[in-house]
Amino acid sequence: GELAGRYRGVLPFTLTAAQEKVIREIDGDLAGHVPMERLLQGDVGSGKTVVALYALLRAVEHGCQGALMAPTETLAAQHFVTIERLCETLGVRCFLLTSSLPARDRRAARLELAGGRPAVAVGTHALIQEGVELPGLAVAVVDEQHRFGVEQRTLLGGPQGSAPHRLHMTATPIPRTLALTVYGDLAVSEIDRSPAGRKPVITRWITHERSSEAY
Repeated sequence: GELAGRYRGVLPFTLTAAQEKVIREIDGDLAGHVPMERLLQGDVGSGKTVVALYALLRAVEHGCQGALMAPTETLAAQHFVTIERLCETLGVRCFLLTSSLPARDRRAARLELAGGRPAVAVGTHALIQEGVELPGLAVAVVDEQHRFGVEQRTLLGGPQGSAPHRLHMTATPIPRTLALTVYGDLAVSEIDRSPAGRKPVITRWITHERSSEAY
């Protein structure tokens, strides 16, 4: 818990009660004998990435690797900017791996990750391409998980085909009853309260007639 404790100390804000609740649920999963399979729901800006990084750092402090896979290069780059800054402060190695990286940078990142040393990897489908090795992978986070196929999500696996702990994230609100039906093999967590100071979300129902006027 030493690294996780320092992580809380470098955050420029205090975690919300909802985030703390999800972290407790994740810690419970990580302490179990069965790999975690948890779906984390939360509106855009609710703080899912902060919780995801906590899970990734738990892998690092146990001498393992963590990986976050996003469906687009833009989203992967956004996550990397946030995560890399905090990891640098904590002395944790962090790598970005996307197909648009210069070949030299991509090759260097692959070599570093293949060594199995504790690190956090952020990337797109490039993380599951042939030739990419994460021999120490213990925690895998999949953002916007509905945009990946089942086989793609399982390709982000641990050493010798072992299953890492997996945290699936989505900003799409899914009622708990539907989530249990569609994702029966996943435990469901929700960040239902946004951090203080966040602008309120305005939701409107627009009919076909109204929408044609708006445009």
